[in-house]
Amino acid sequence: MAPRRADRRLLATLSERAQGPLPPATGTVRLQTLRQRPRPVPSRLLYEGMPGADRLSLQSFVVHHREATILIDPAVPRHFHDQAVSELQPLLRRIVGPPATTIPTVEALATAGVRPDLALSTHAHWDHVSGLLDLPGLPAVLHDEELTWAAAGDQAPVGGVRRGLADRDLLEFSLDGPPLLTFERSHDLFGDGSVVLVDVAGHTPGSVGVLLATADGPVLLVGDAAWHGLQIEHLRQRSGFPGCLVDVDREQTWRTLHRLHALPASVKVVPAHDHERASEWAAP
Repeated sequence: MAPRRADRRLLATLSERAQGPLPPATGTVRLQTLRQRPRPVPSRLLYEGMPGADRLSLQSFVVHHREATILIDPAVPRHFHDQAVSELQPLLRRIVGPPATTIPTVEALATAGVRPDLALSTHAHWDHVSGLLDLPGLPAVLHDEELTWAAAGDQAPVGGVRRGLADRDLLEFSLDGPPLLTFERSHDLFGDGSVVLVDVAGHTPGSVGVLLATADGPVLLVGDAAWHGLQIEHLRQRSGFPGCLVDVDREQTWRTLHRLHALPASVKVVPAHDHERASEWAAP
């Protein structure tokens, strides 16, 4: 099947917006990728007309801010098959079910010597939330629109999501800030420009990207707005299957992919499952 054609008019508009300035940051943060093992995937089946992107991982990150240490996307509990994967649709289990060698988030944190103050999920899918099952009491931060969908929606996510979010402090935020680069809405988490959340909805209703001011320049963690960086570079959406199972709004996901493609080259964009890109911030 031929890949979907890019919307050139939308790209032209977004490219013009992308020239706007980043918010001034009064400090920087340090990004750290937690240890994880990749797995090969059949990229020719996952993405439209795009061979080669064949190493993905269930990745979690840590952002070190002067006020808090933030765990981004707690991905995997110790007993992930029983606690999360067993709840997924059978066809989806065959595609995304992690191998036995996958490193649970709590063990990756211990290896790295990191004790987070709070967790922030880019969206409420099992592989971005269920690691919280091993971290009782850790406060969790989530976009209010995403929390409404996860907690009360008719098609709320499975895989330990609701159990992972239960019985802990849930800190909601709204995307109440101004447009930023190619994104319509934003929210400055600490009010200092170093951790700014932006709207990348489509994969889920309240998906957010995390724009970080690091010493080496801006980095944008985009969760599952794309599974691999080559999707963004070549504008390749997920194939109809599994895309129809994992994207709540395929059209909005496609527009979000355009927003990422149009970003200036100075912004390093990191999908949550792109093992190679994430490895740039891995500890030696």
